[in-house]
Amino acid sequence: MLRILSVLACLAFVSACTPASPDDPLQDLGNFSLGHNVVVAPNVQVVPGSKEVSTEQWINVLKNEIDARFGQYEGDQLYHFGISIEGFFVAPGGVPLVLSPKSVLAINVTVWDDAAGAKLNSEVETFTVFETADAGSVFVGAGHTRTVDEQVLGLARNAVRKIEAWMVEQNAAEGWFAAATTTDSLPPSEGVPNLLARPAPADLIEKPIENPVELTPQT
Repeated sequence: MLRILSVLACLAFVSACTPASPDDPLQDLGNFSLGHNVVVAPNVQVVPGSKEVSTEQWINVLKNEIDARFGQYEGDQLYHFGISIEGFFVAPGGVPLVLSPKSVLAINVTVWDDAAGAKLNSEVETFTVFETADAGSVFVGAGHTRTVDEQVLGLARNAVRKIEAWMVEQNAAEGWFAAATTTDSLPPSEGVPNLLARPAPADLIEKPIENPVELTPQT
């Protein structure tokens, strides 16, 4: 996988026309409301040549962007995220017009239905995310025109955009977020807002990803 990320970083030219933003119009996610937002990076691997980014920074930025985007949905049913950061390449300054690699991020995602006490996707969904090119970075590379913080933020926002698009597709096809709110398992005095008082499902913390992306050293 590390070799694949390396190739993609070199070949990707433009990943999107406009950068993702938490302020983009909300999509149809039915009864979705954000519950626990668990992001981990136990086995993150770095493509050689990448700018240095700590796992703490990745976790904090991705968690913040998930909160900023999905916290806007006001459905009456809680759903939880279990996300594992698998690998990344944050592009350094390349040689303009010759070698200007693009940043790339690989993550695995699981969505948990709180009321059902079960995962919506039995197998993790893997996303490979590129940074968005703009007029200033198309020819000279984002490594020249953006700071590492800006590159990490852009990748995190594009990851959130891809997660959201996938969830919209699953909701339309499978009715993921159409179920009525269920509180039968809670004491009568408790309601949906208090569900967050319960601990996150164990799988989100102890074993959030069942099939981590396998990365191999670049040759």
